[in-house]
Amino acid sequence: MPTFDELVDEVKSNLIGYTLRQDRITYVANSNGLTTTTSAITAGGSGNLAKGIIEIDDELIWIDSFDKATNLMTVAPGFGRGYQGTTPAPHAQYAQIILSPTFPRVNIKKAINDTIRSLYPKLFAVDSTTFTFNAAQTTYALPDDAREVLYMSWQTTGSSREWLPIKRWRFDPLANTPTFNTQKTINIYENIQPGRTVKVWYTMVPNTLDNNTDDFVDVTGLPESSQDVIVYGACYRLLSFLDAGRINLSSAEADLNDTKIPSSAGASVSRYVFALFQQRLQEEALKLSDQFPIRLHITK
Repeated sequence: MPTFDELVDEVKSNLIGYTLRQDRITYVANSNGLTTTTSAITAGGSGNLAKGIIEIDDELIWIDSFDKATNLMTVAPGFGRGYQGTTPAPHAQYAQIILSPTFPRVNIKKAINDTIRSLYPKLFAVDSTTFTFNAAQTTYALPDDAREVLYMSWQTTGSSREWLPIKRWRFDPLANTPTFNTQKTINIYENIQPGRTVKVWYTMVPNTLDNNTDDFVDVTGLPESSQDVIVYGACYRLLSFLDAGRINLSSAEADLNDTKIPSSAGASVSRYVFALFQQRLQEEALKLSDQFPIRLHITK
C-alpha cells in the first residue's frame, strides 16, 4: 500500500512531466548534517547556488547569501529556517537540496489532503461498531465520525451464528450530546433477542494523512484503487498556479523560455487533469455504490 511519502513522490513525478523548467538539485555536504538551528549550509556544488528558497526534505529555508568559493549558503536570521510555515528539522549529510522548488513538498501534501477532504460524500470510508441489545433500550450511541448508516444486523443464537438484517431503525445525526456523549445515535424498533450483538456499518469522512509513513488505505479508509484519484486531484490543484509564476519575468532567459509555451498552458493542463480526476472519481463512486447499495428500511 502506498505511504504518504510515496504519494507525494508520485504527484511530483507527474507534475514534472508537465513543466518545462526542471528543479536545480544539490546536496547537504555538512559532515554532521544539519540540526534544527544550523544557519550555515555547505552544498555539494557551487553551480546551482542562489539566494532565495531551498527545500531540504519537507523544510523550506530562505538563503540570504552564498559564497561560491566555499559552497557555503547562509540562512537568513530569524525567519530563514522553517520558512513559509514549514517545520525546522534535522537533515542528514547528503540529503537532497532543491533550489527554488517549483512544487514544494509541503504544498503537494496540502493538495493531497485538500483532495481527500473534498471526496466525501462521493467517496467515503466505511467502518463498523457493535453493541449488546437491551430490550429496555431503544436508542444506542454511535461513534462521532459516523455520517450515514449503511447496514445493520444482529447475531442469532445457536450453532449457525447467523446474522439477520435489521430493517426497522432510524439514524439521528443530531442527538443530544450530554445524554449520549455523542451526537450520533441509532434507534432500533425490532424484536431482537436481549443480550445479542448488534453490528452497525456506517460511512465516515476519509481521514487525511499526516506522517510520511502513513499508509494511504489504513489511514484514509479509502479503497486502494482510488489512489490515482488523489494523485489527479492534487495535480490539477497545483497546476492551476503555474501561469501565475510566469507573470513576473526576471531575466532575458526567462522571457525566452516563456515564449515556447502559451501563457495559458498551466490552466489548460489543469483543466485536462481535472477532467481525468472527475472521470476516475465517478468510476470509484460507482464501485462503492455497487459494494454498498442503498438498503431500504423503516424508520418507525
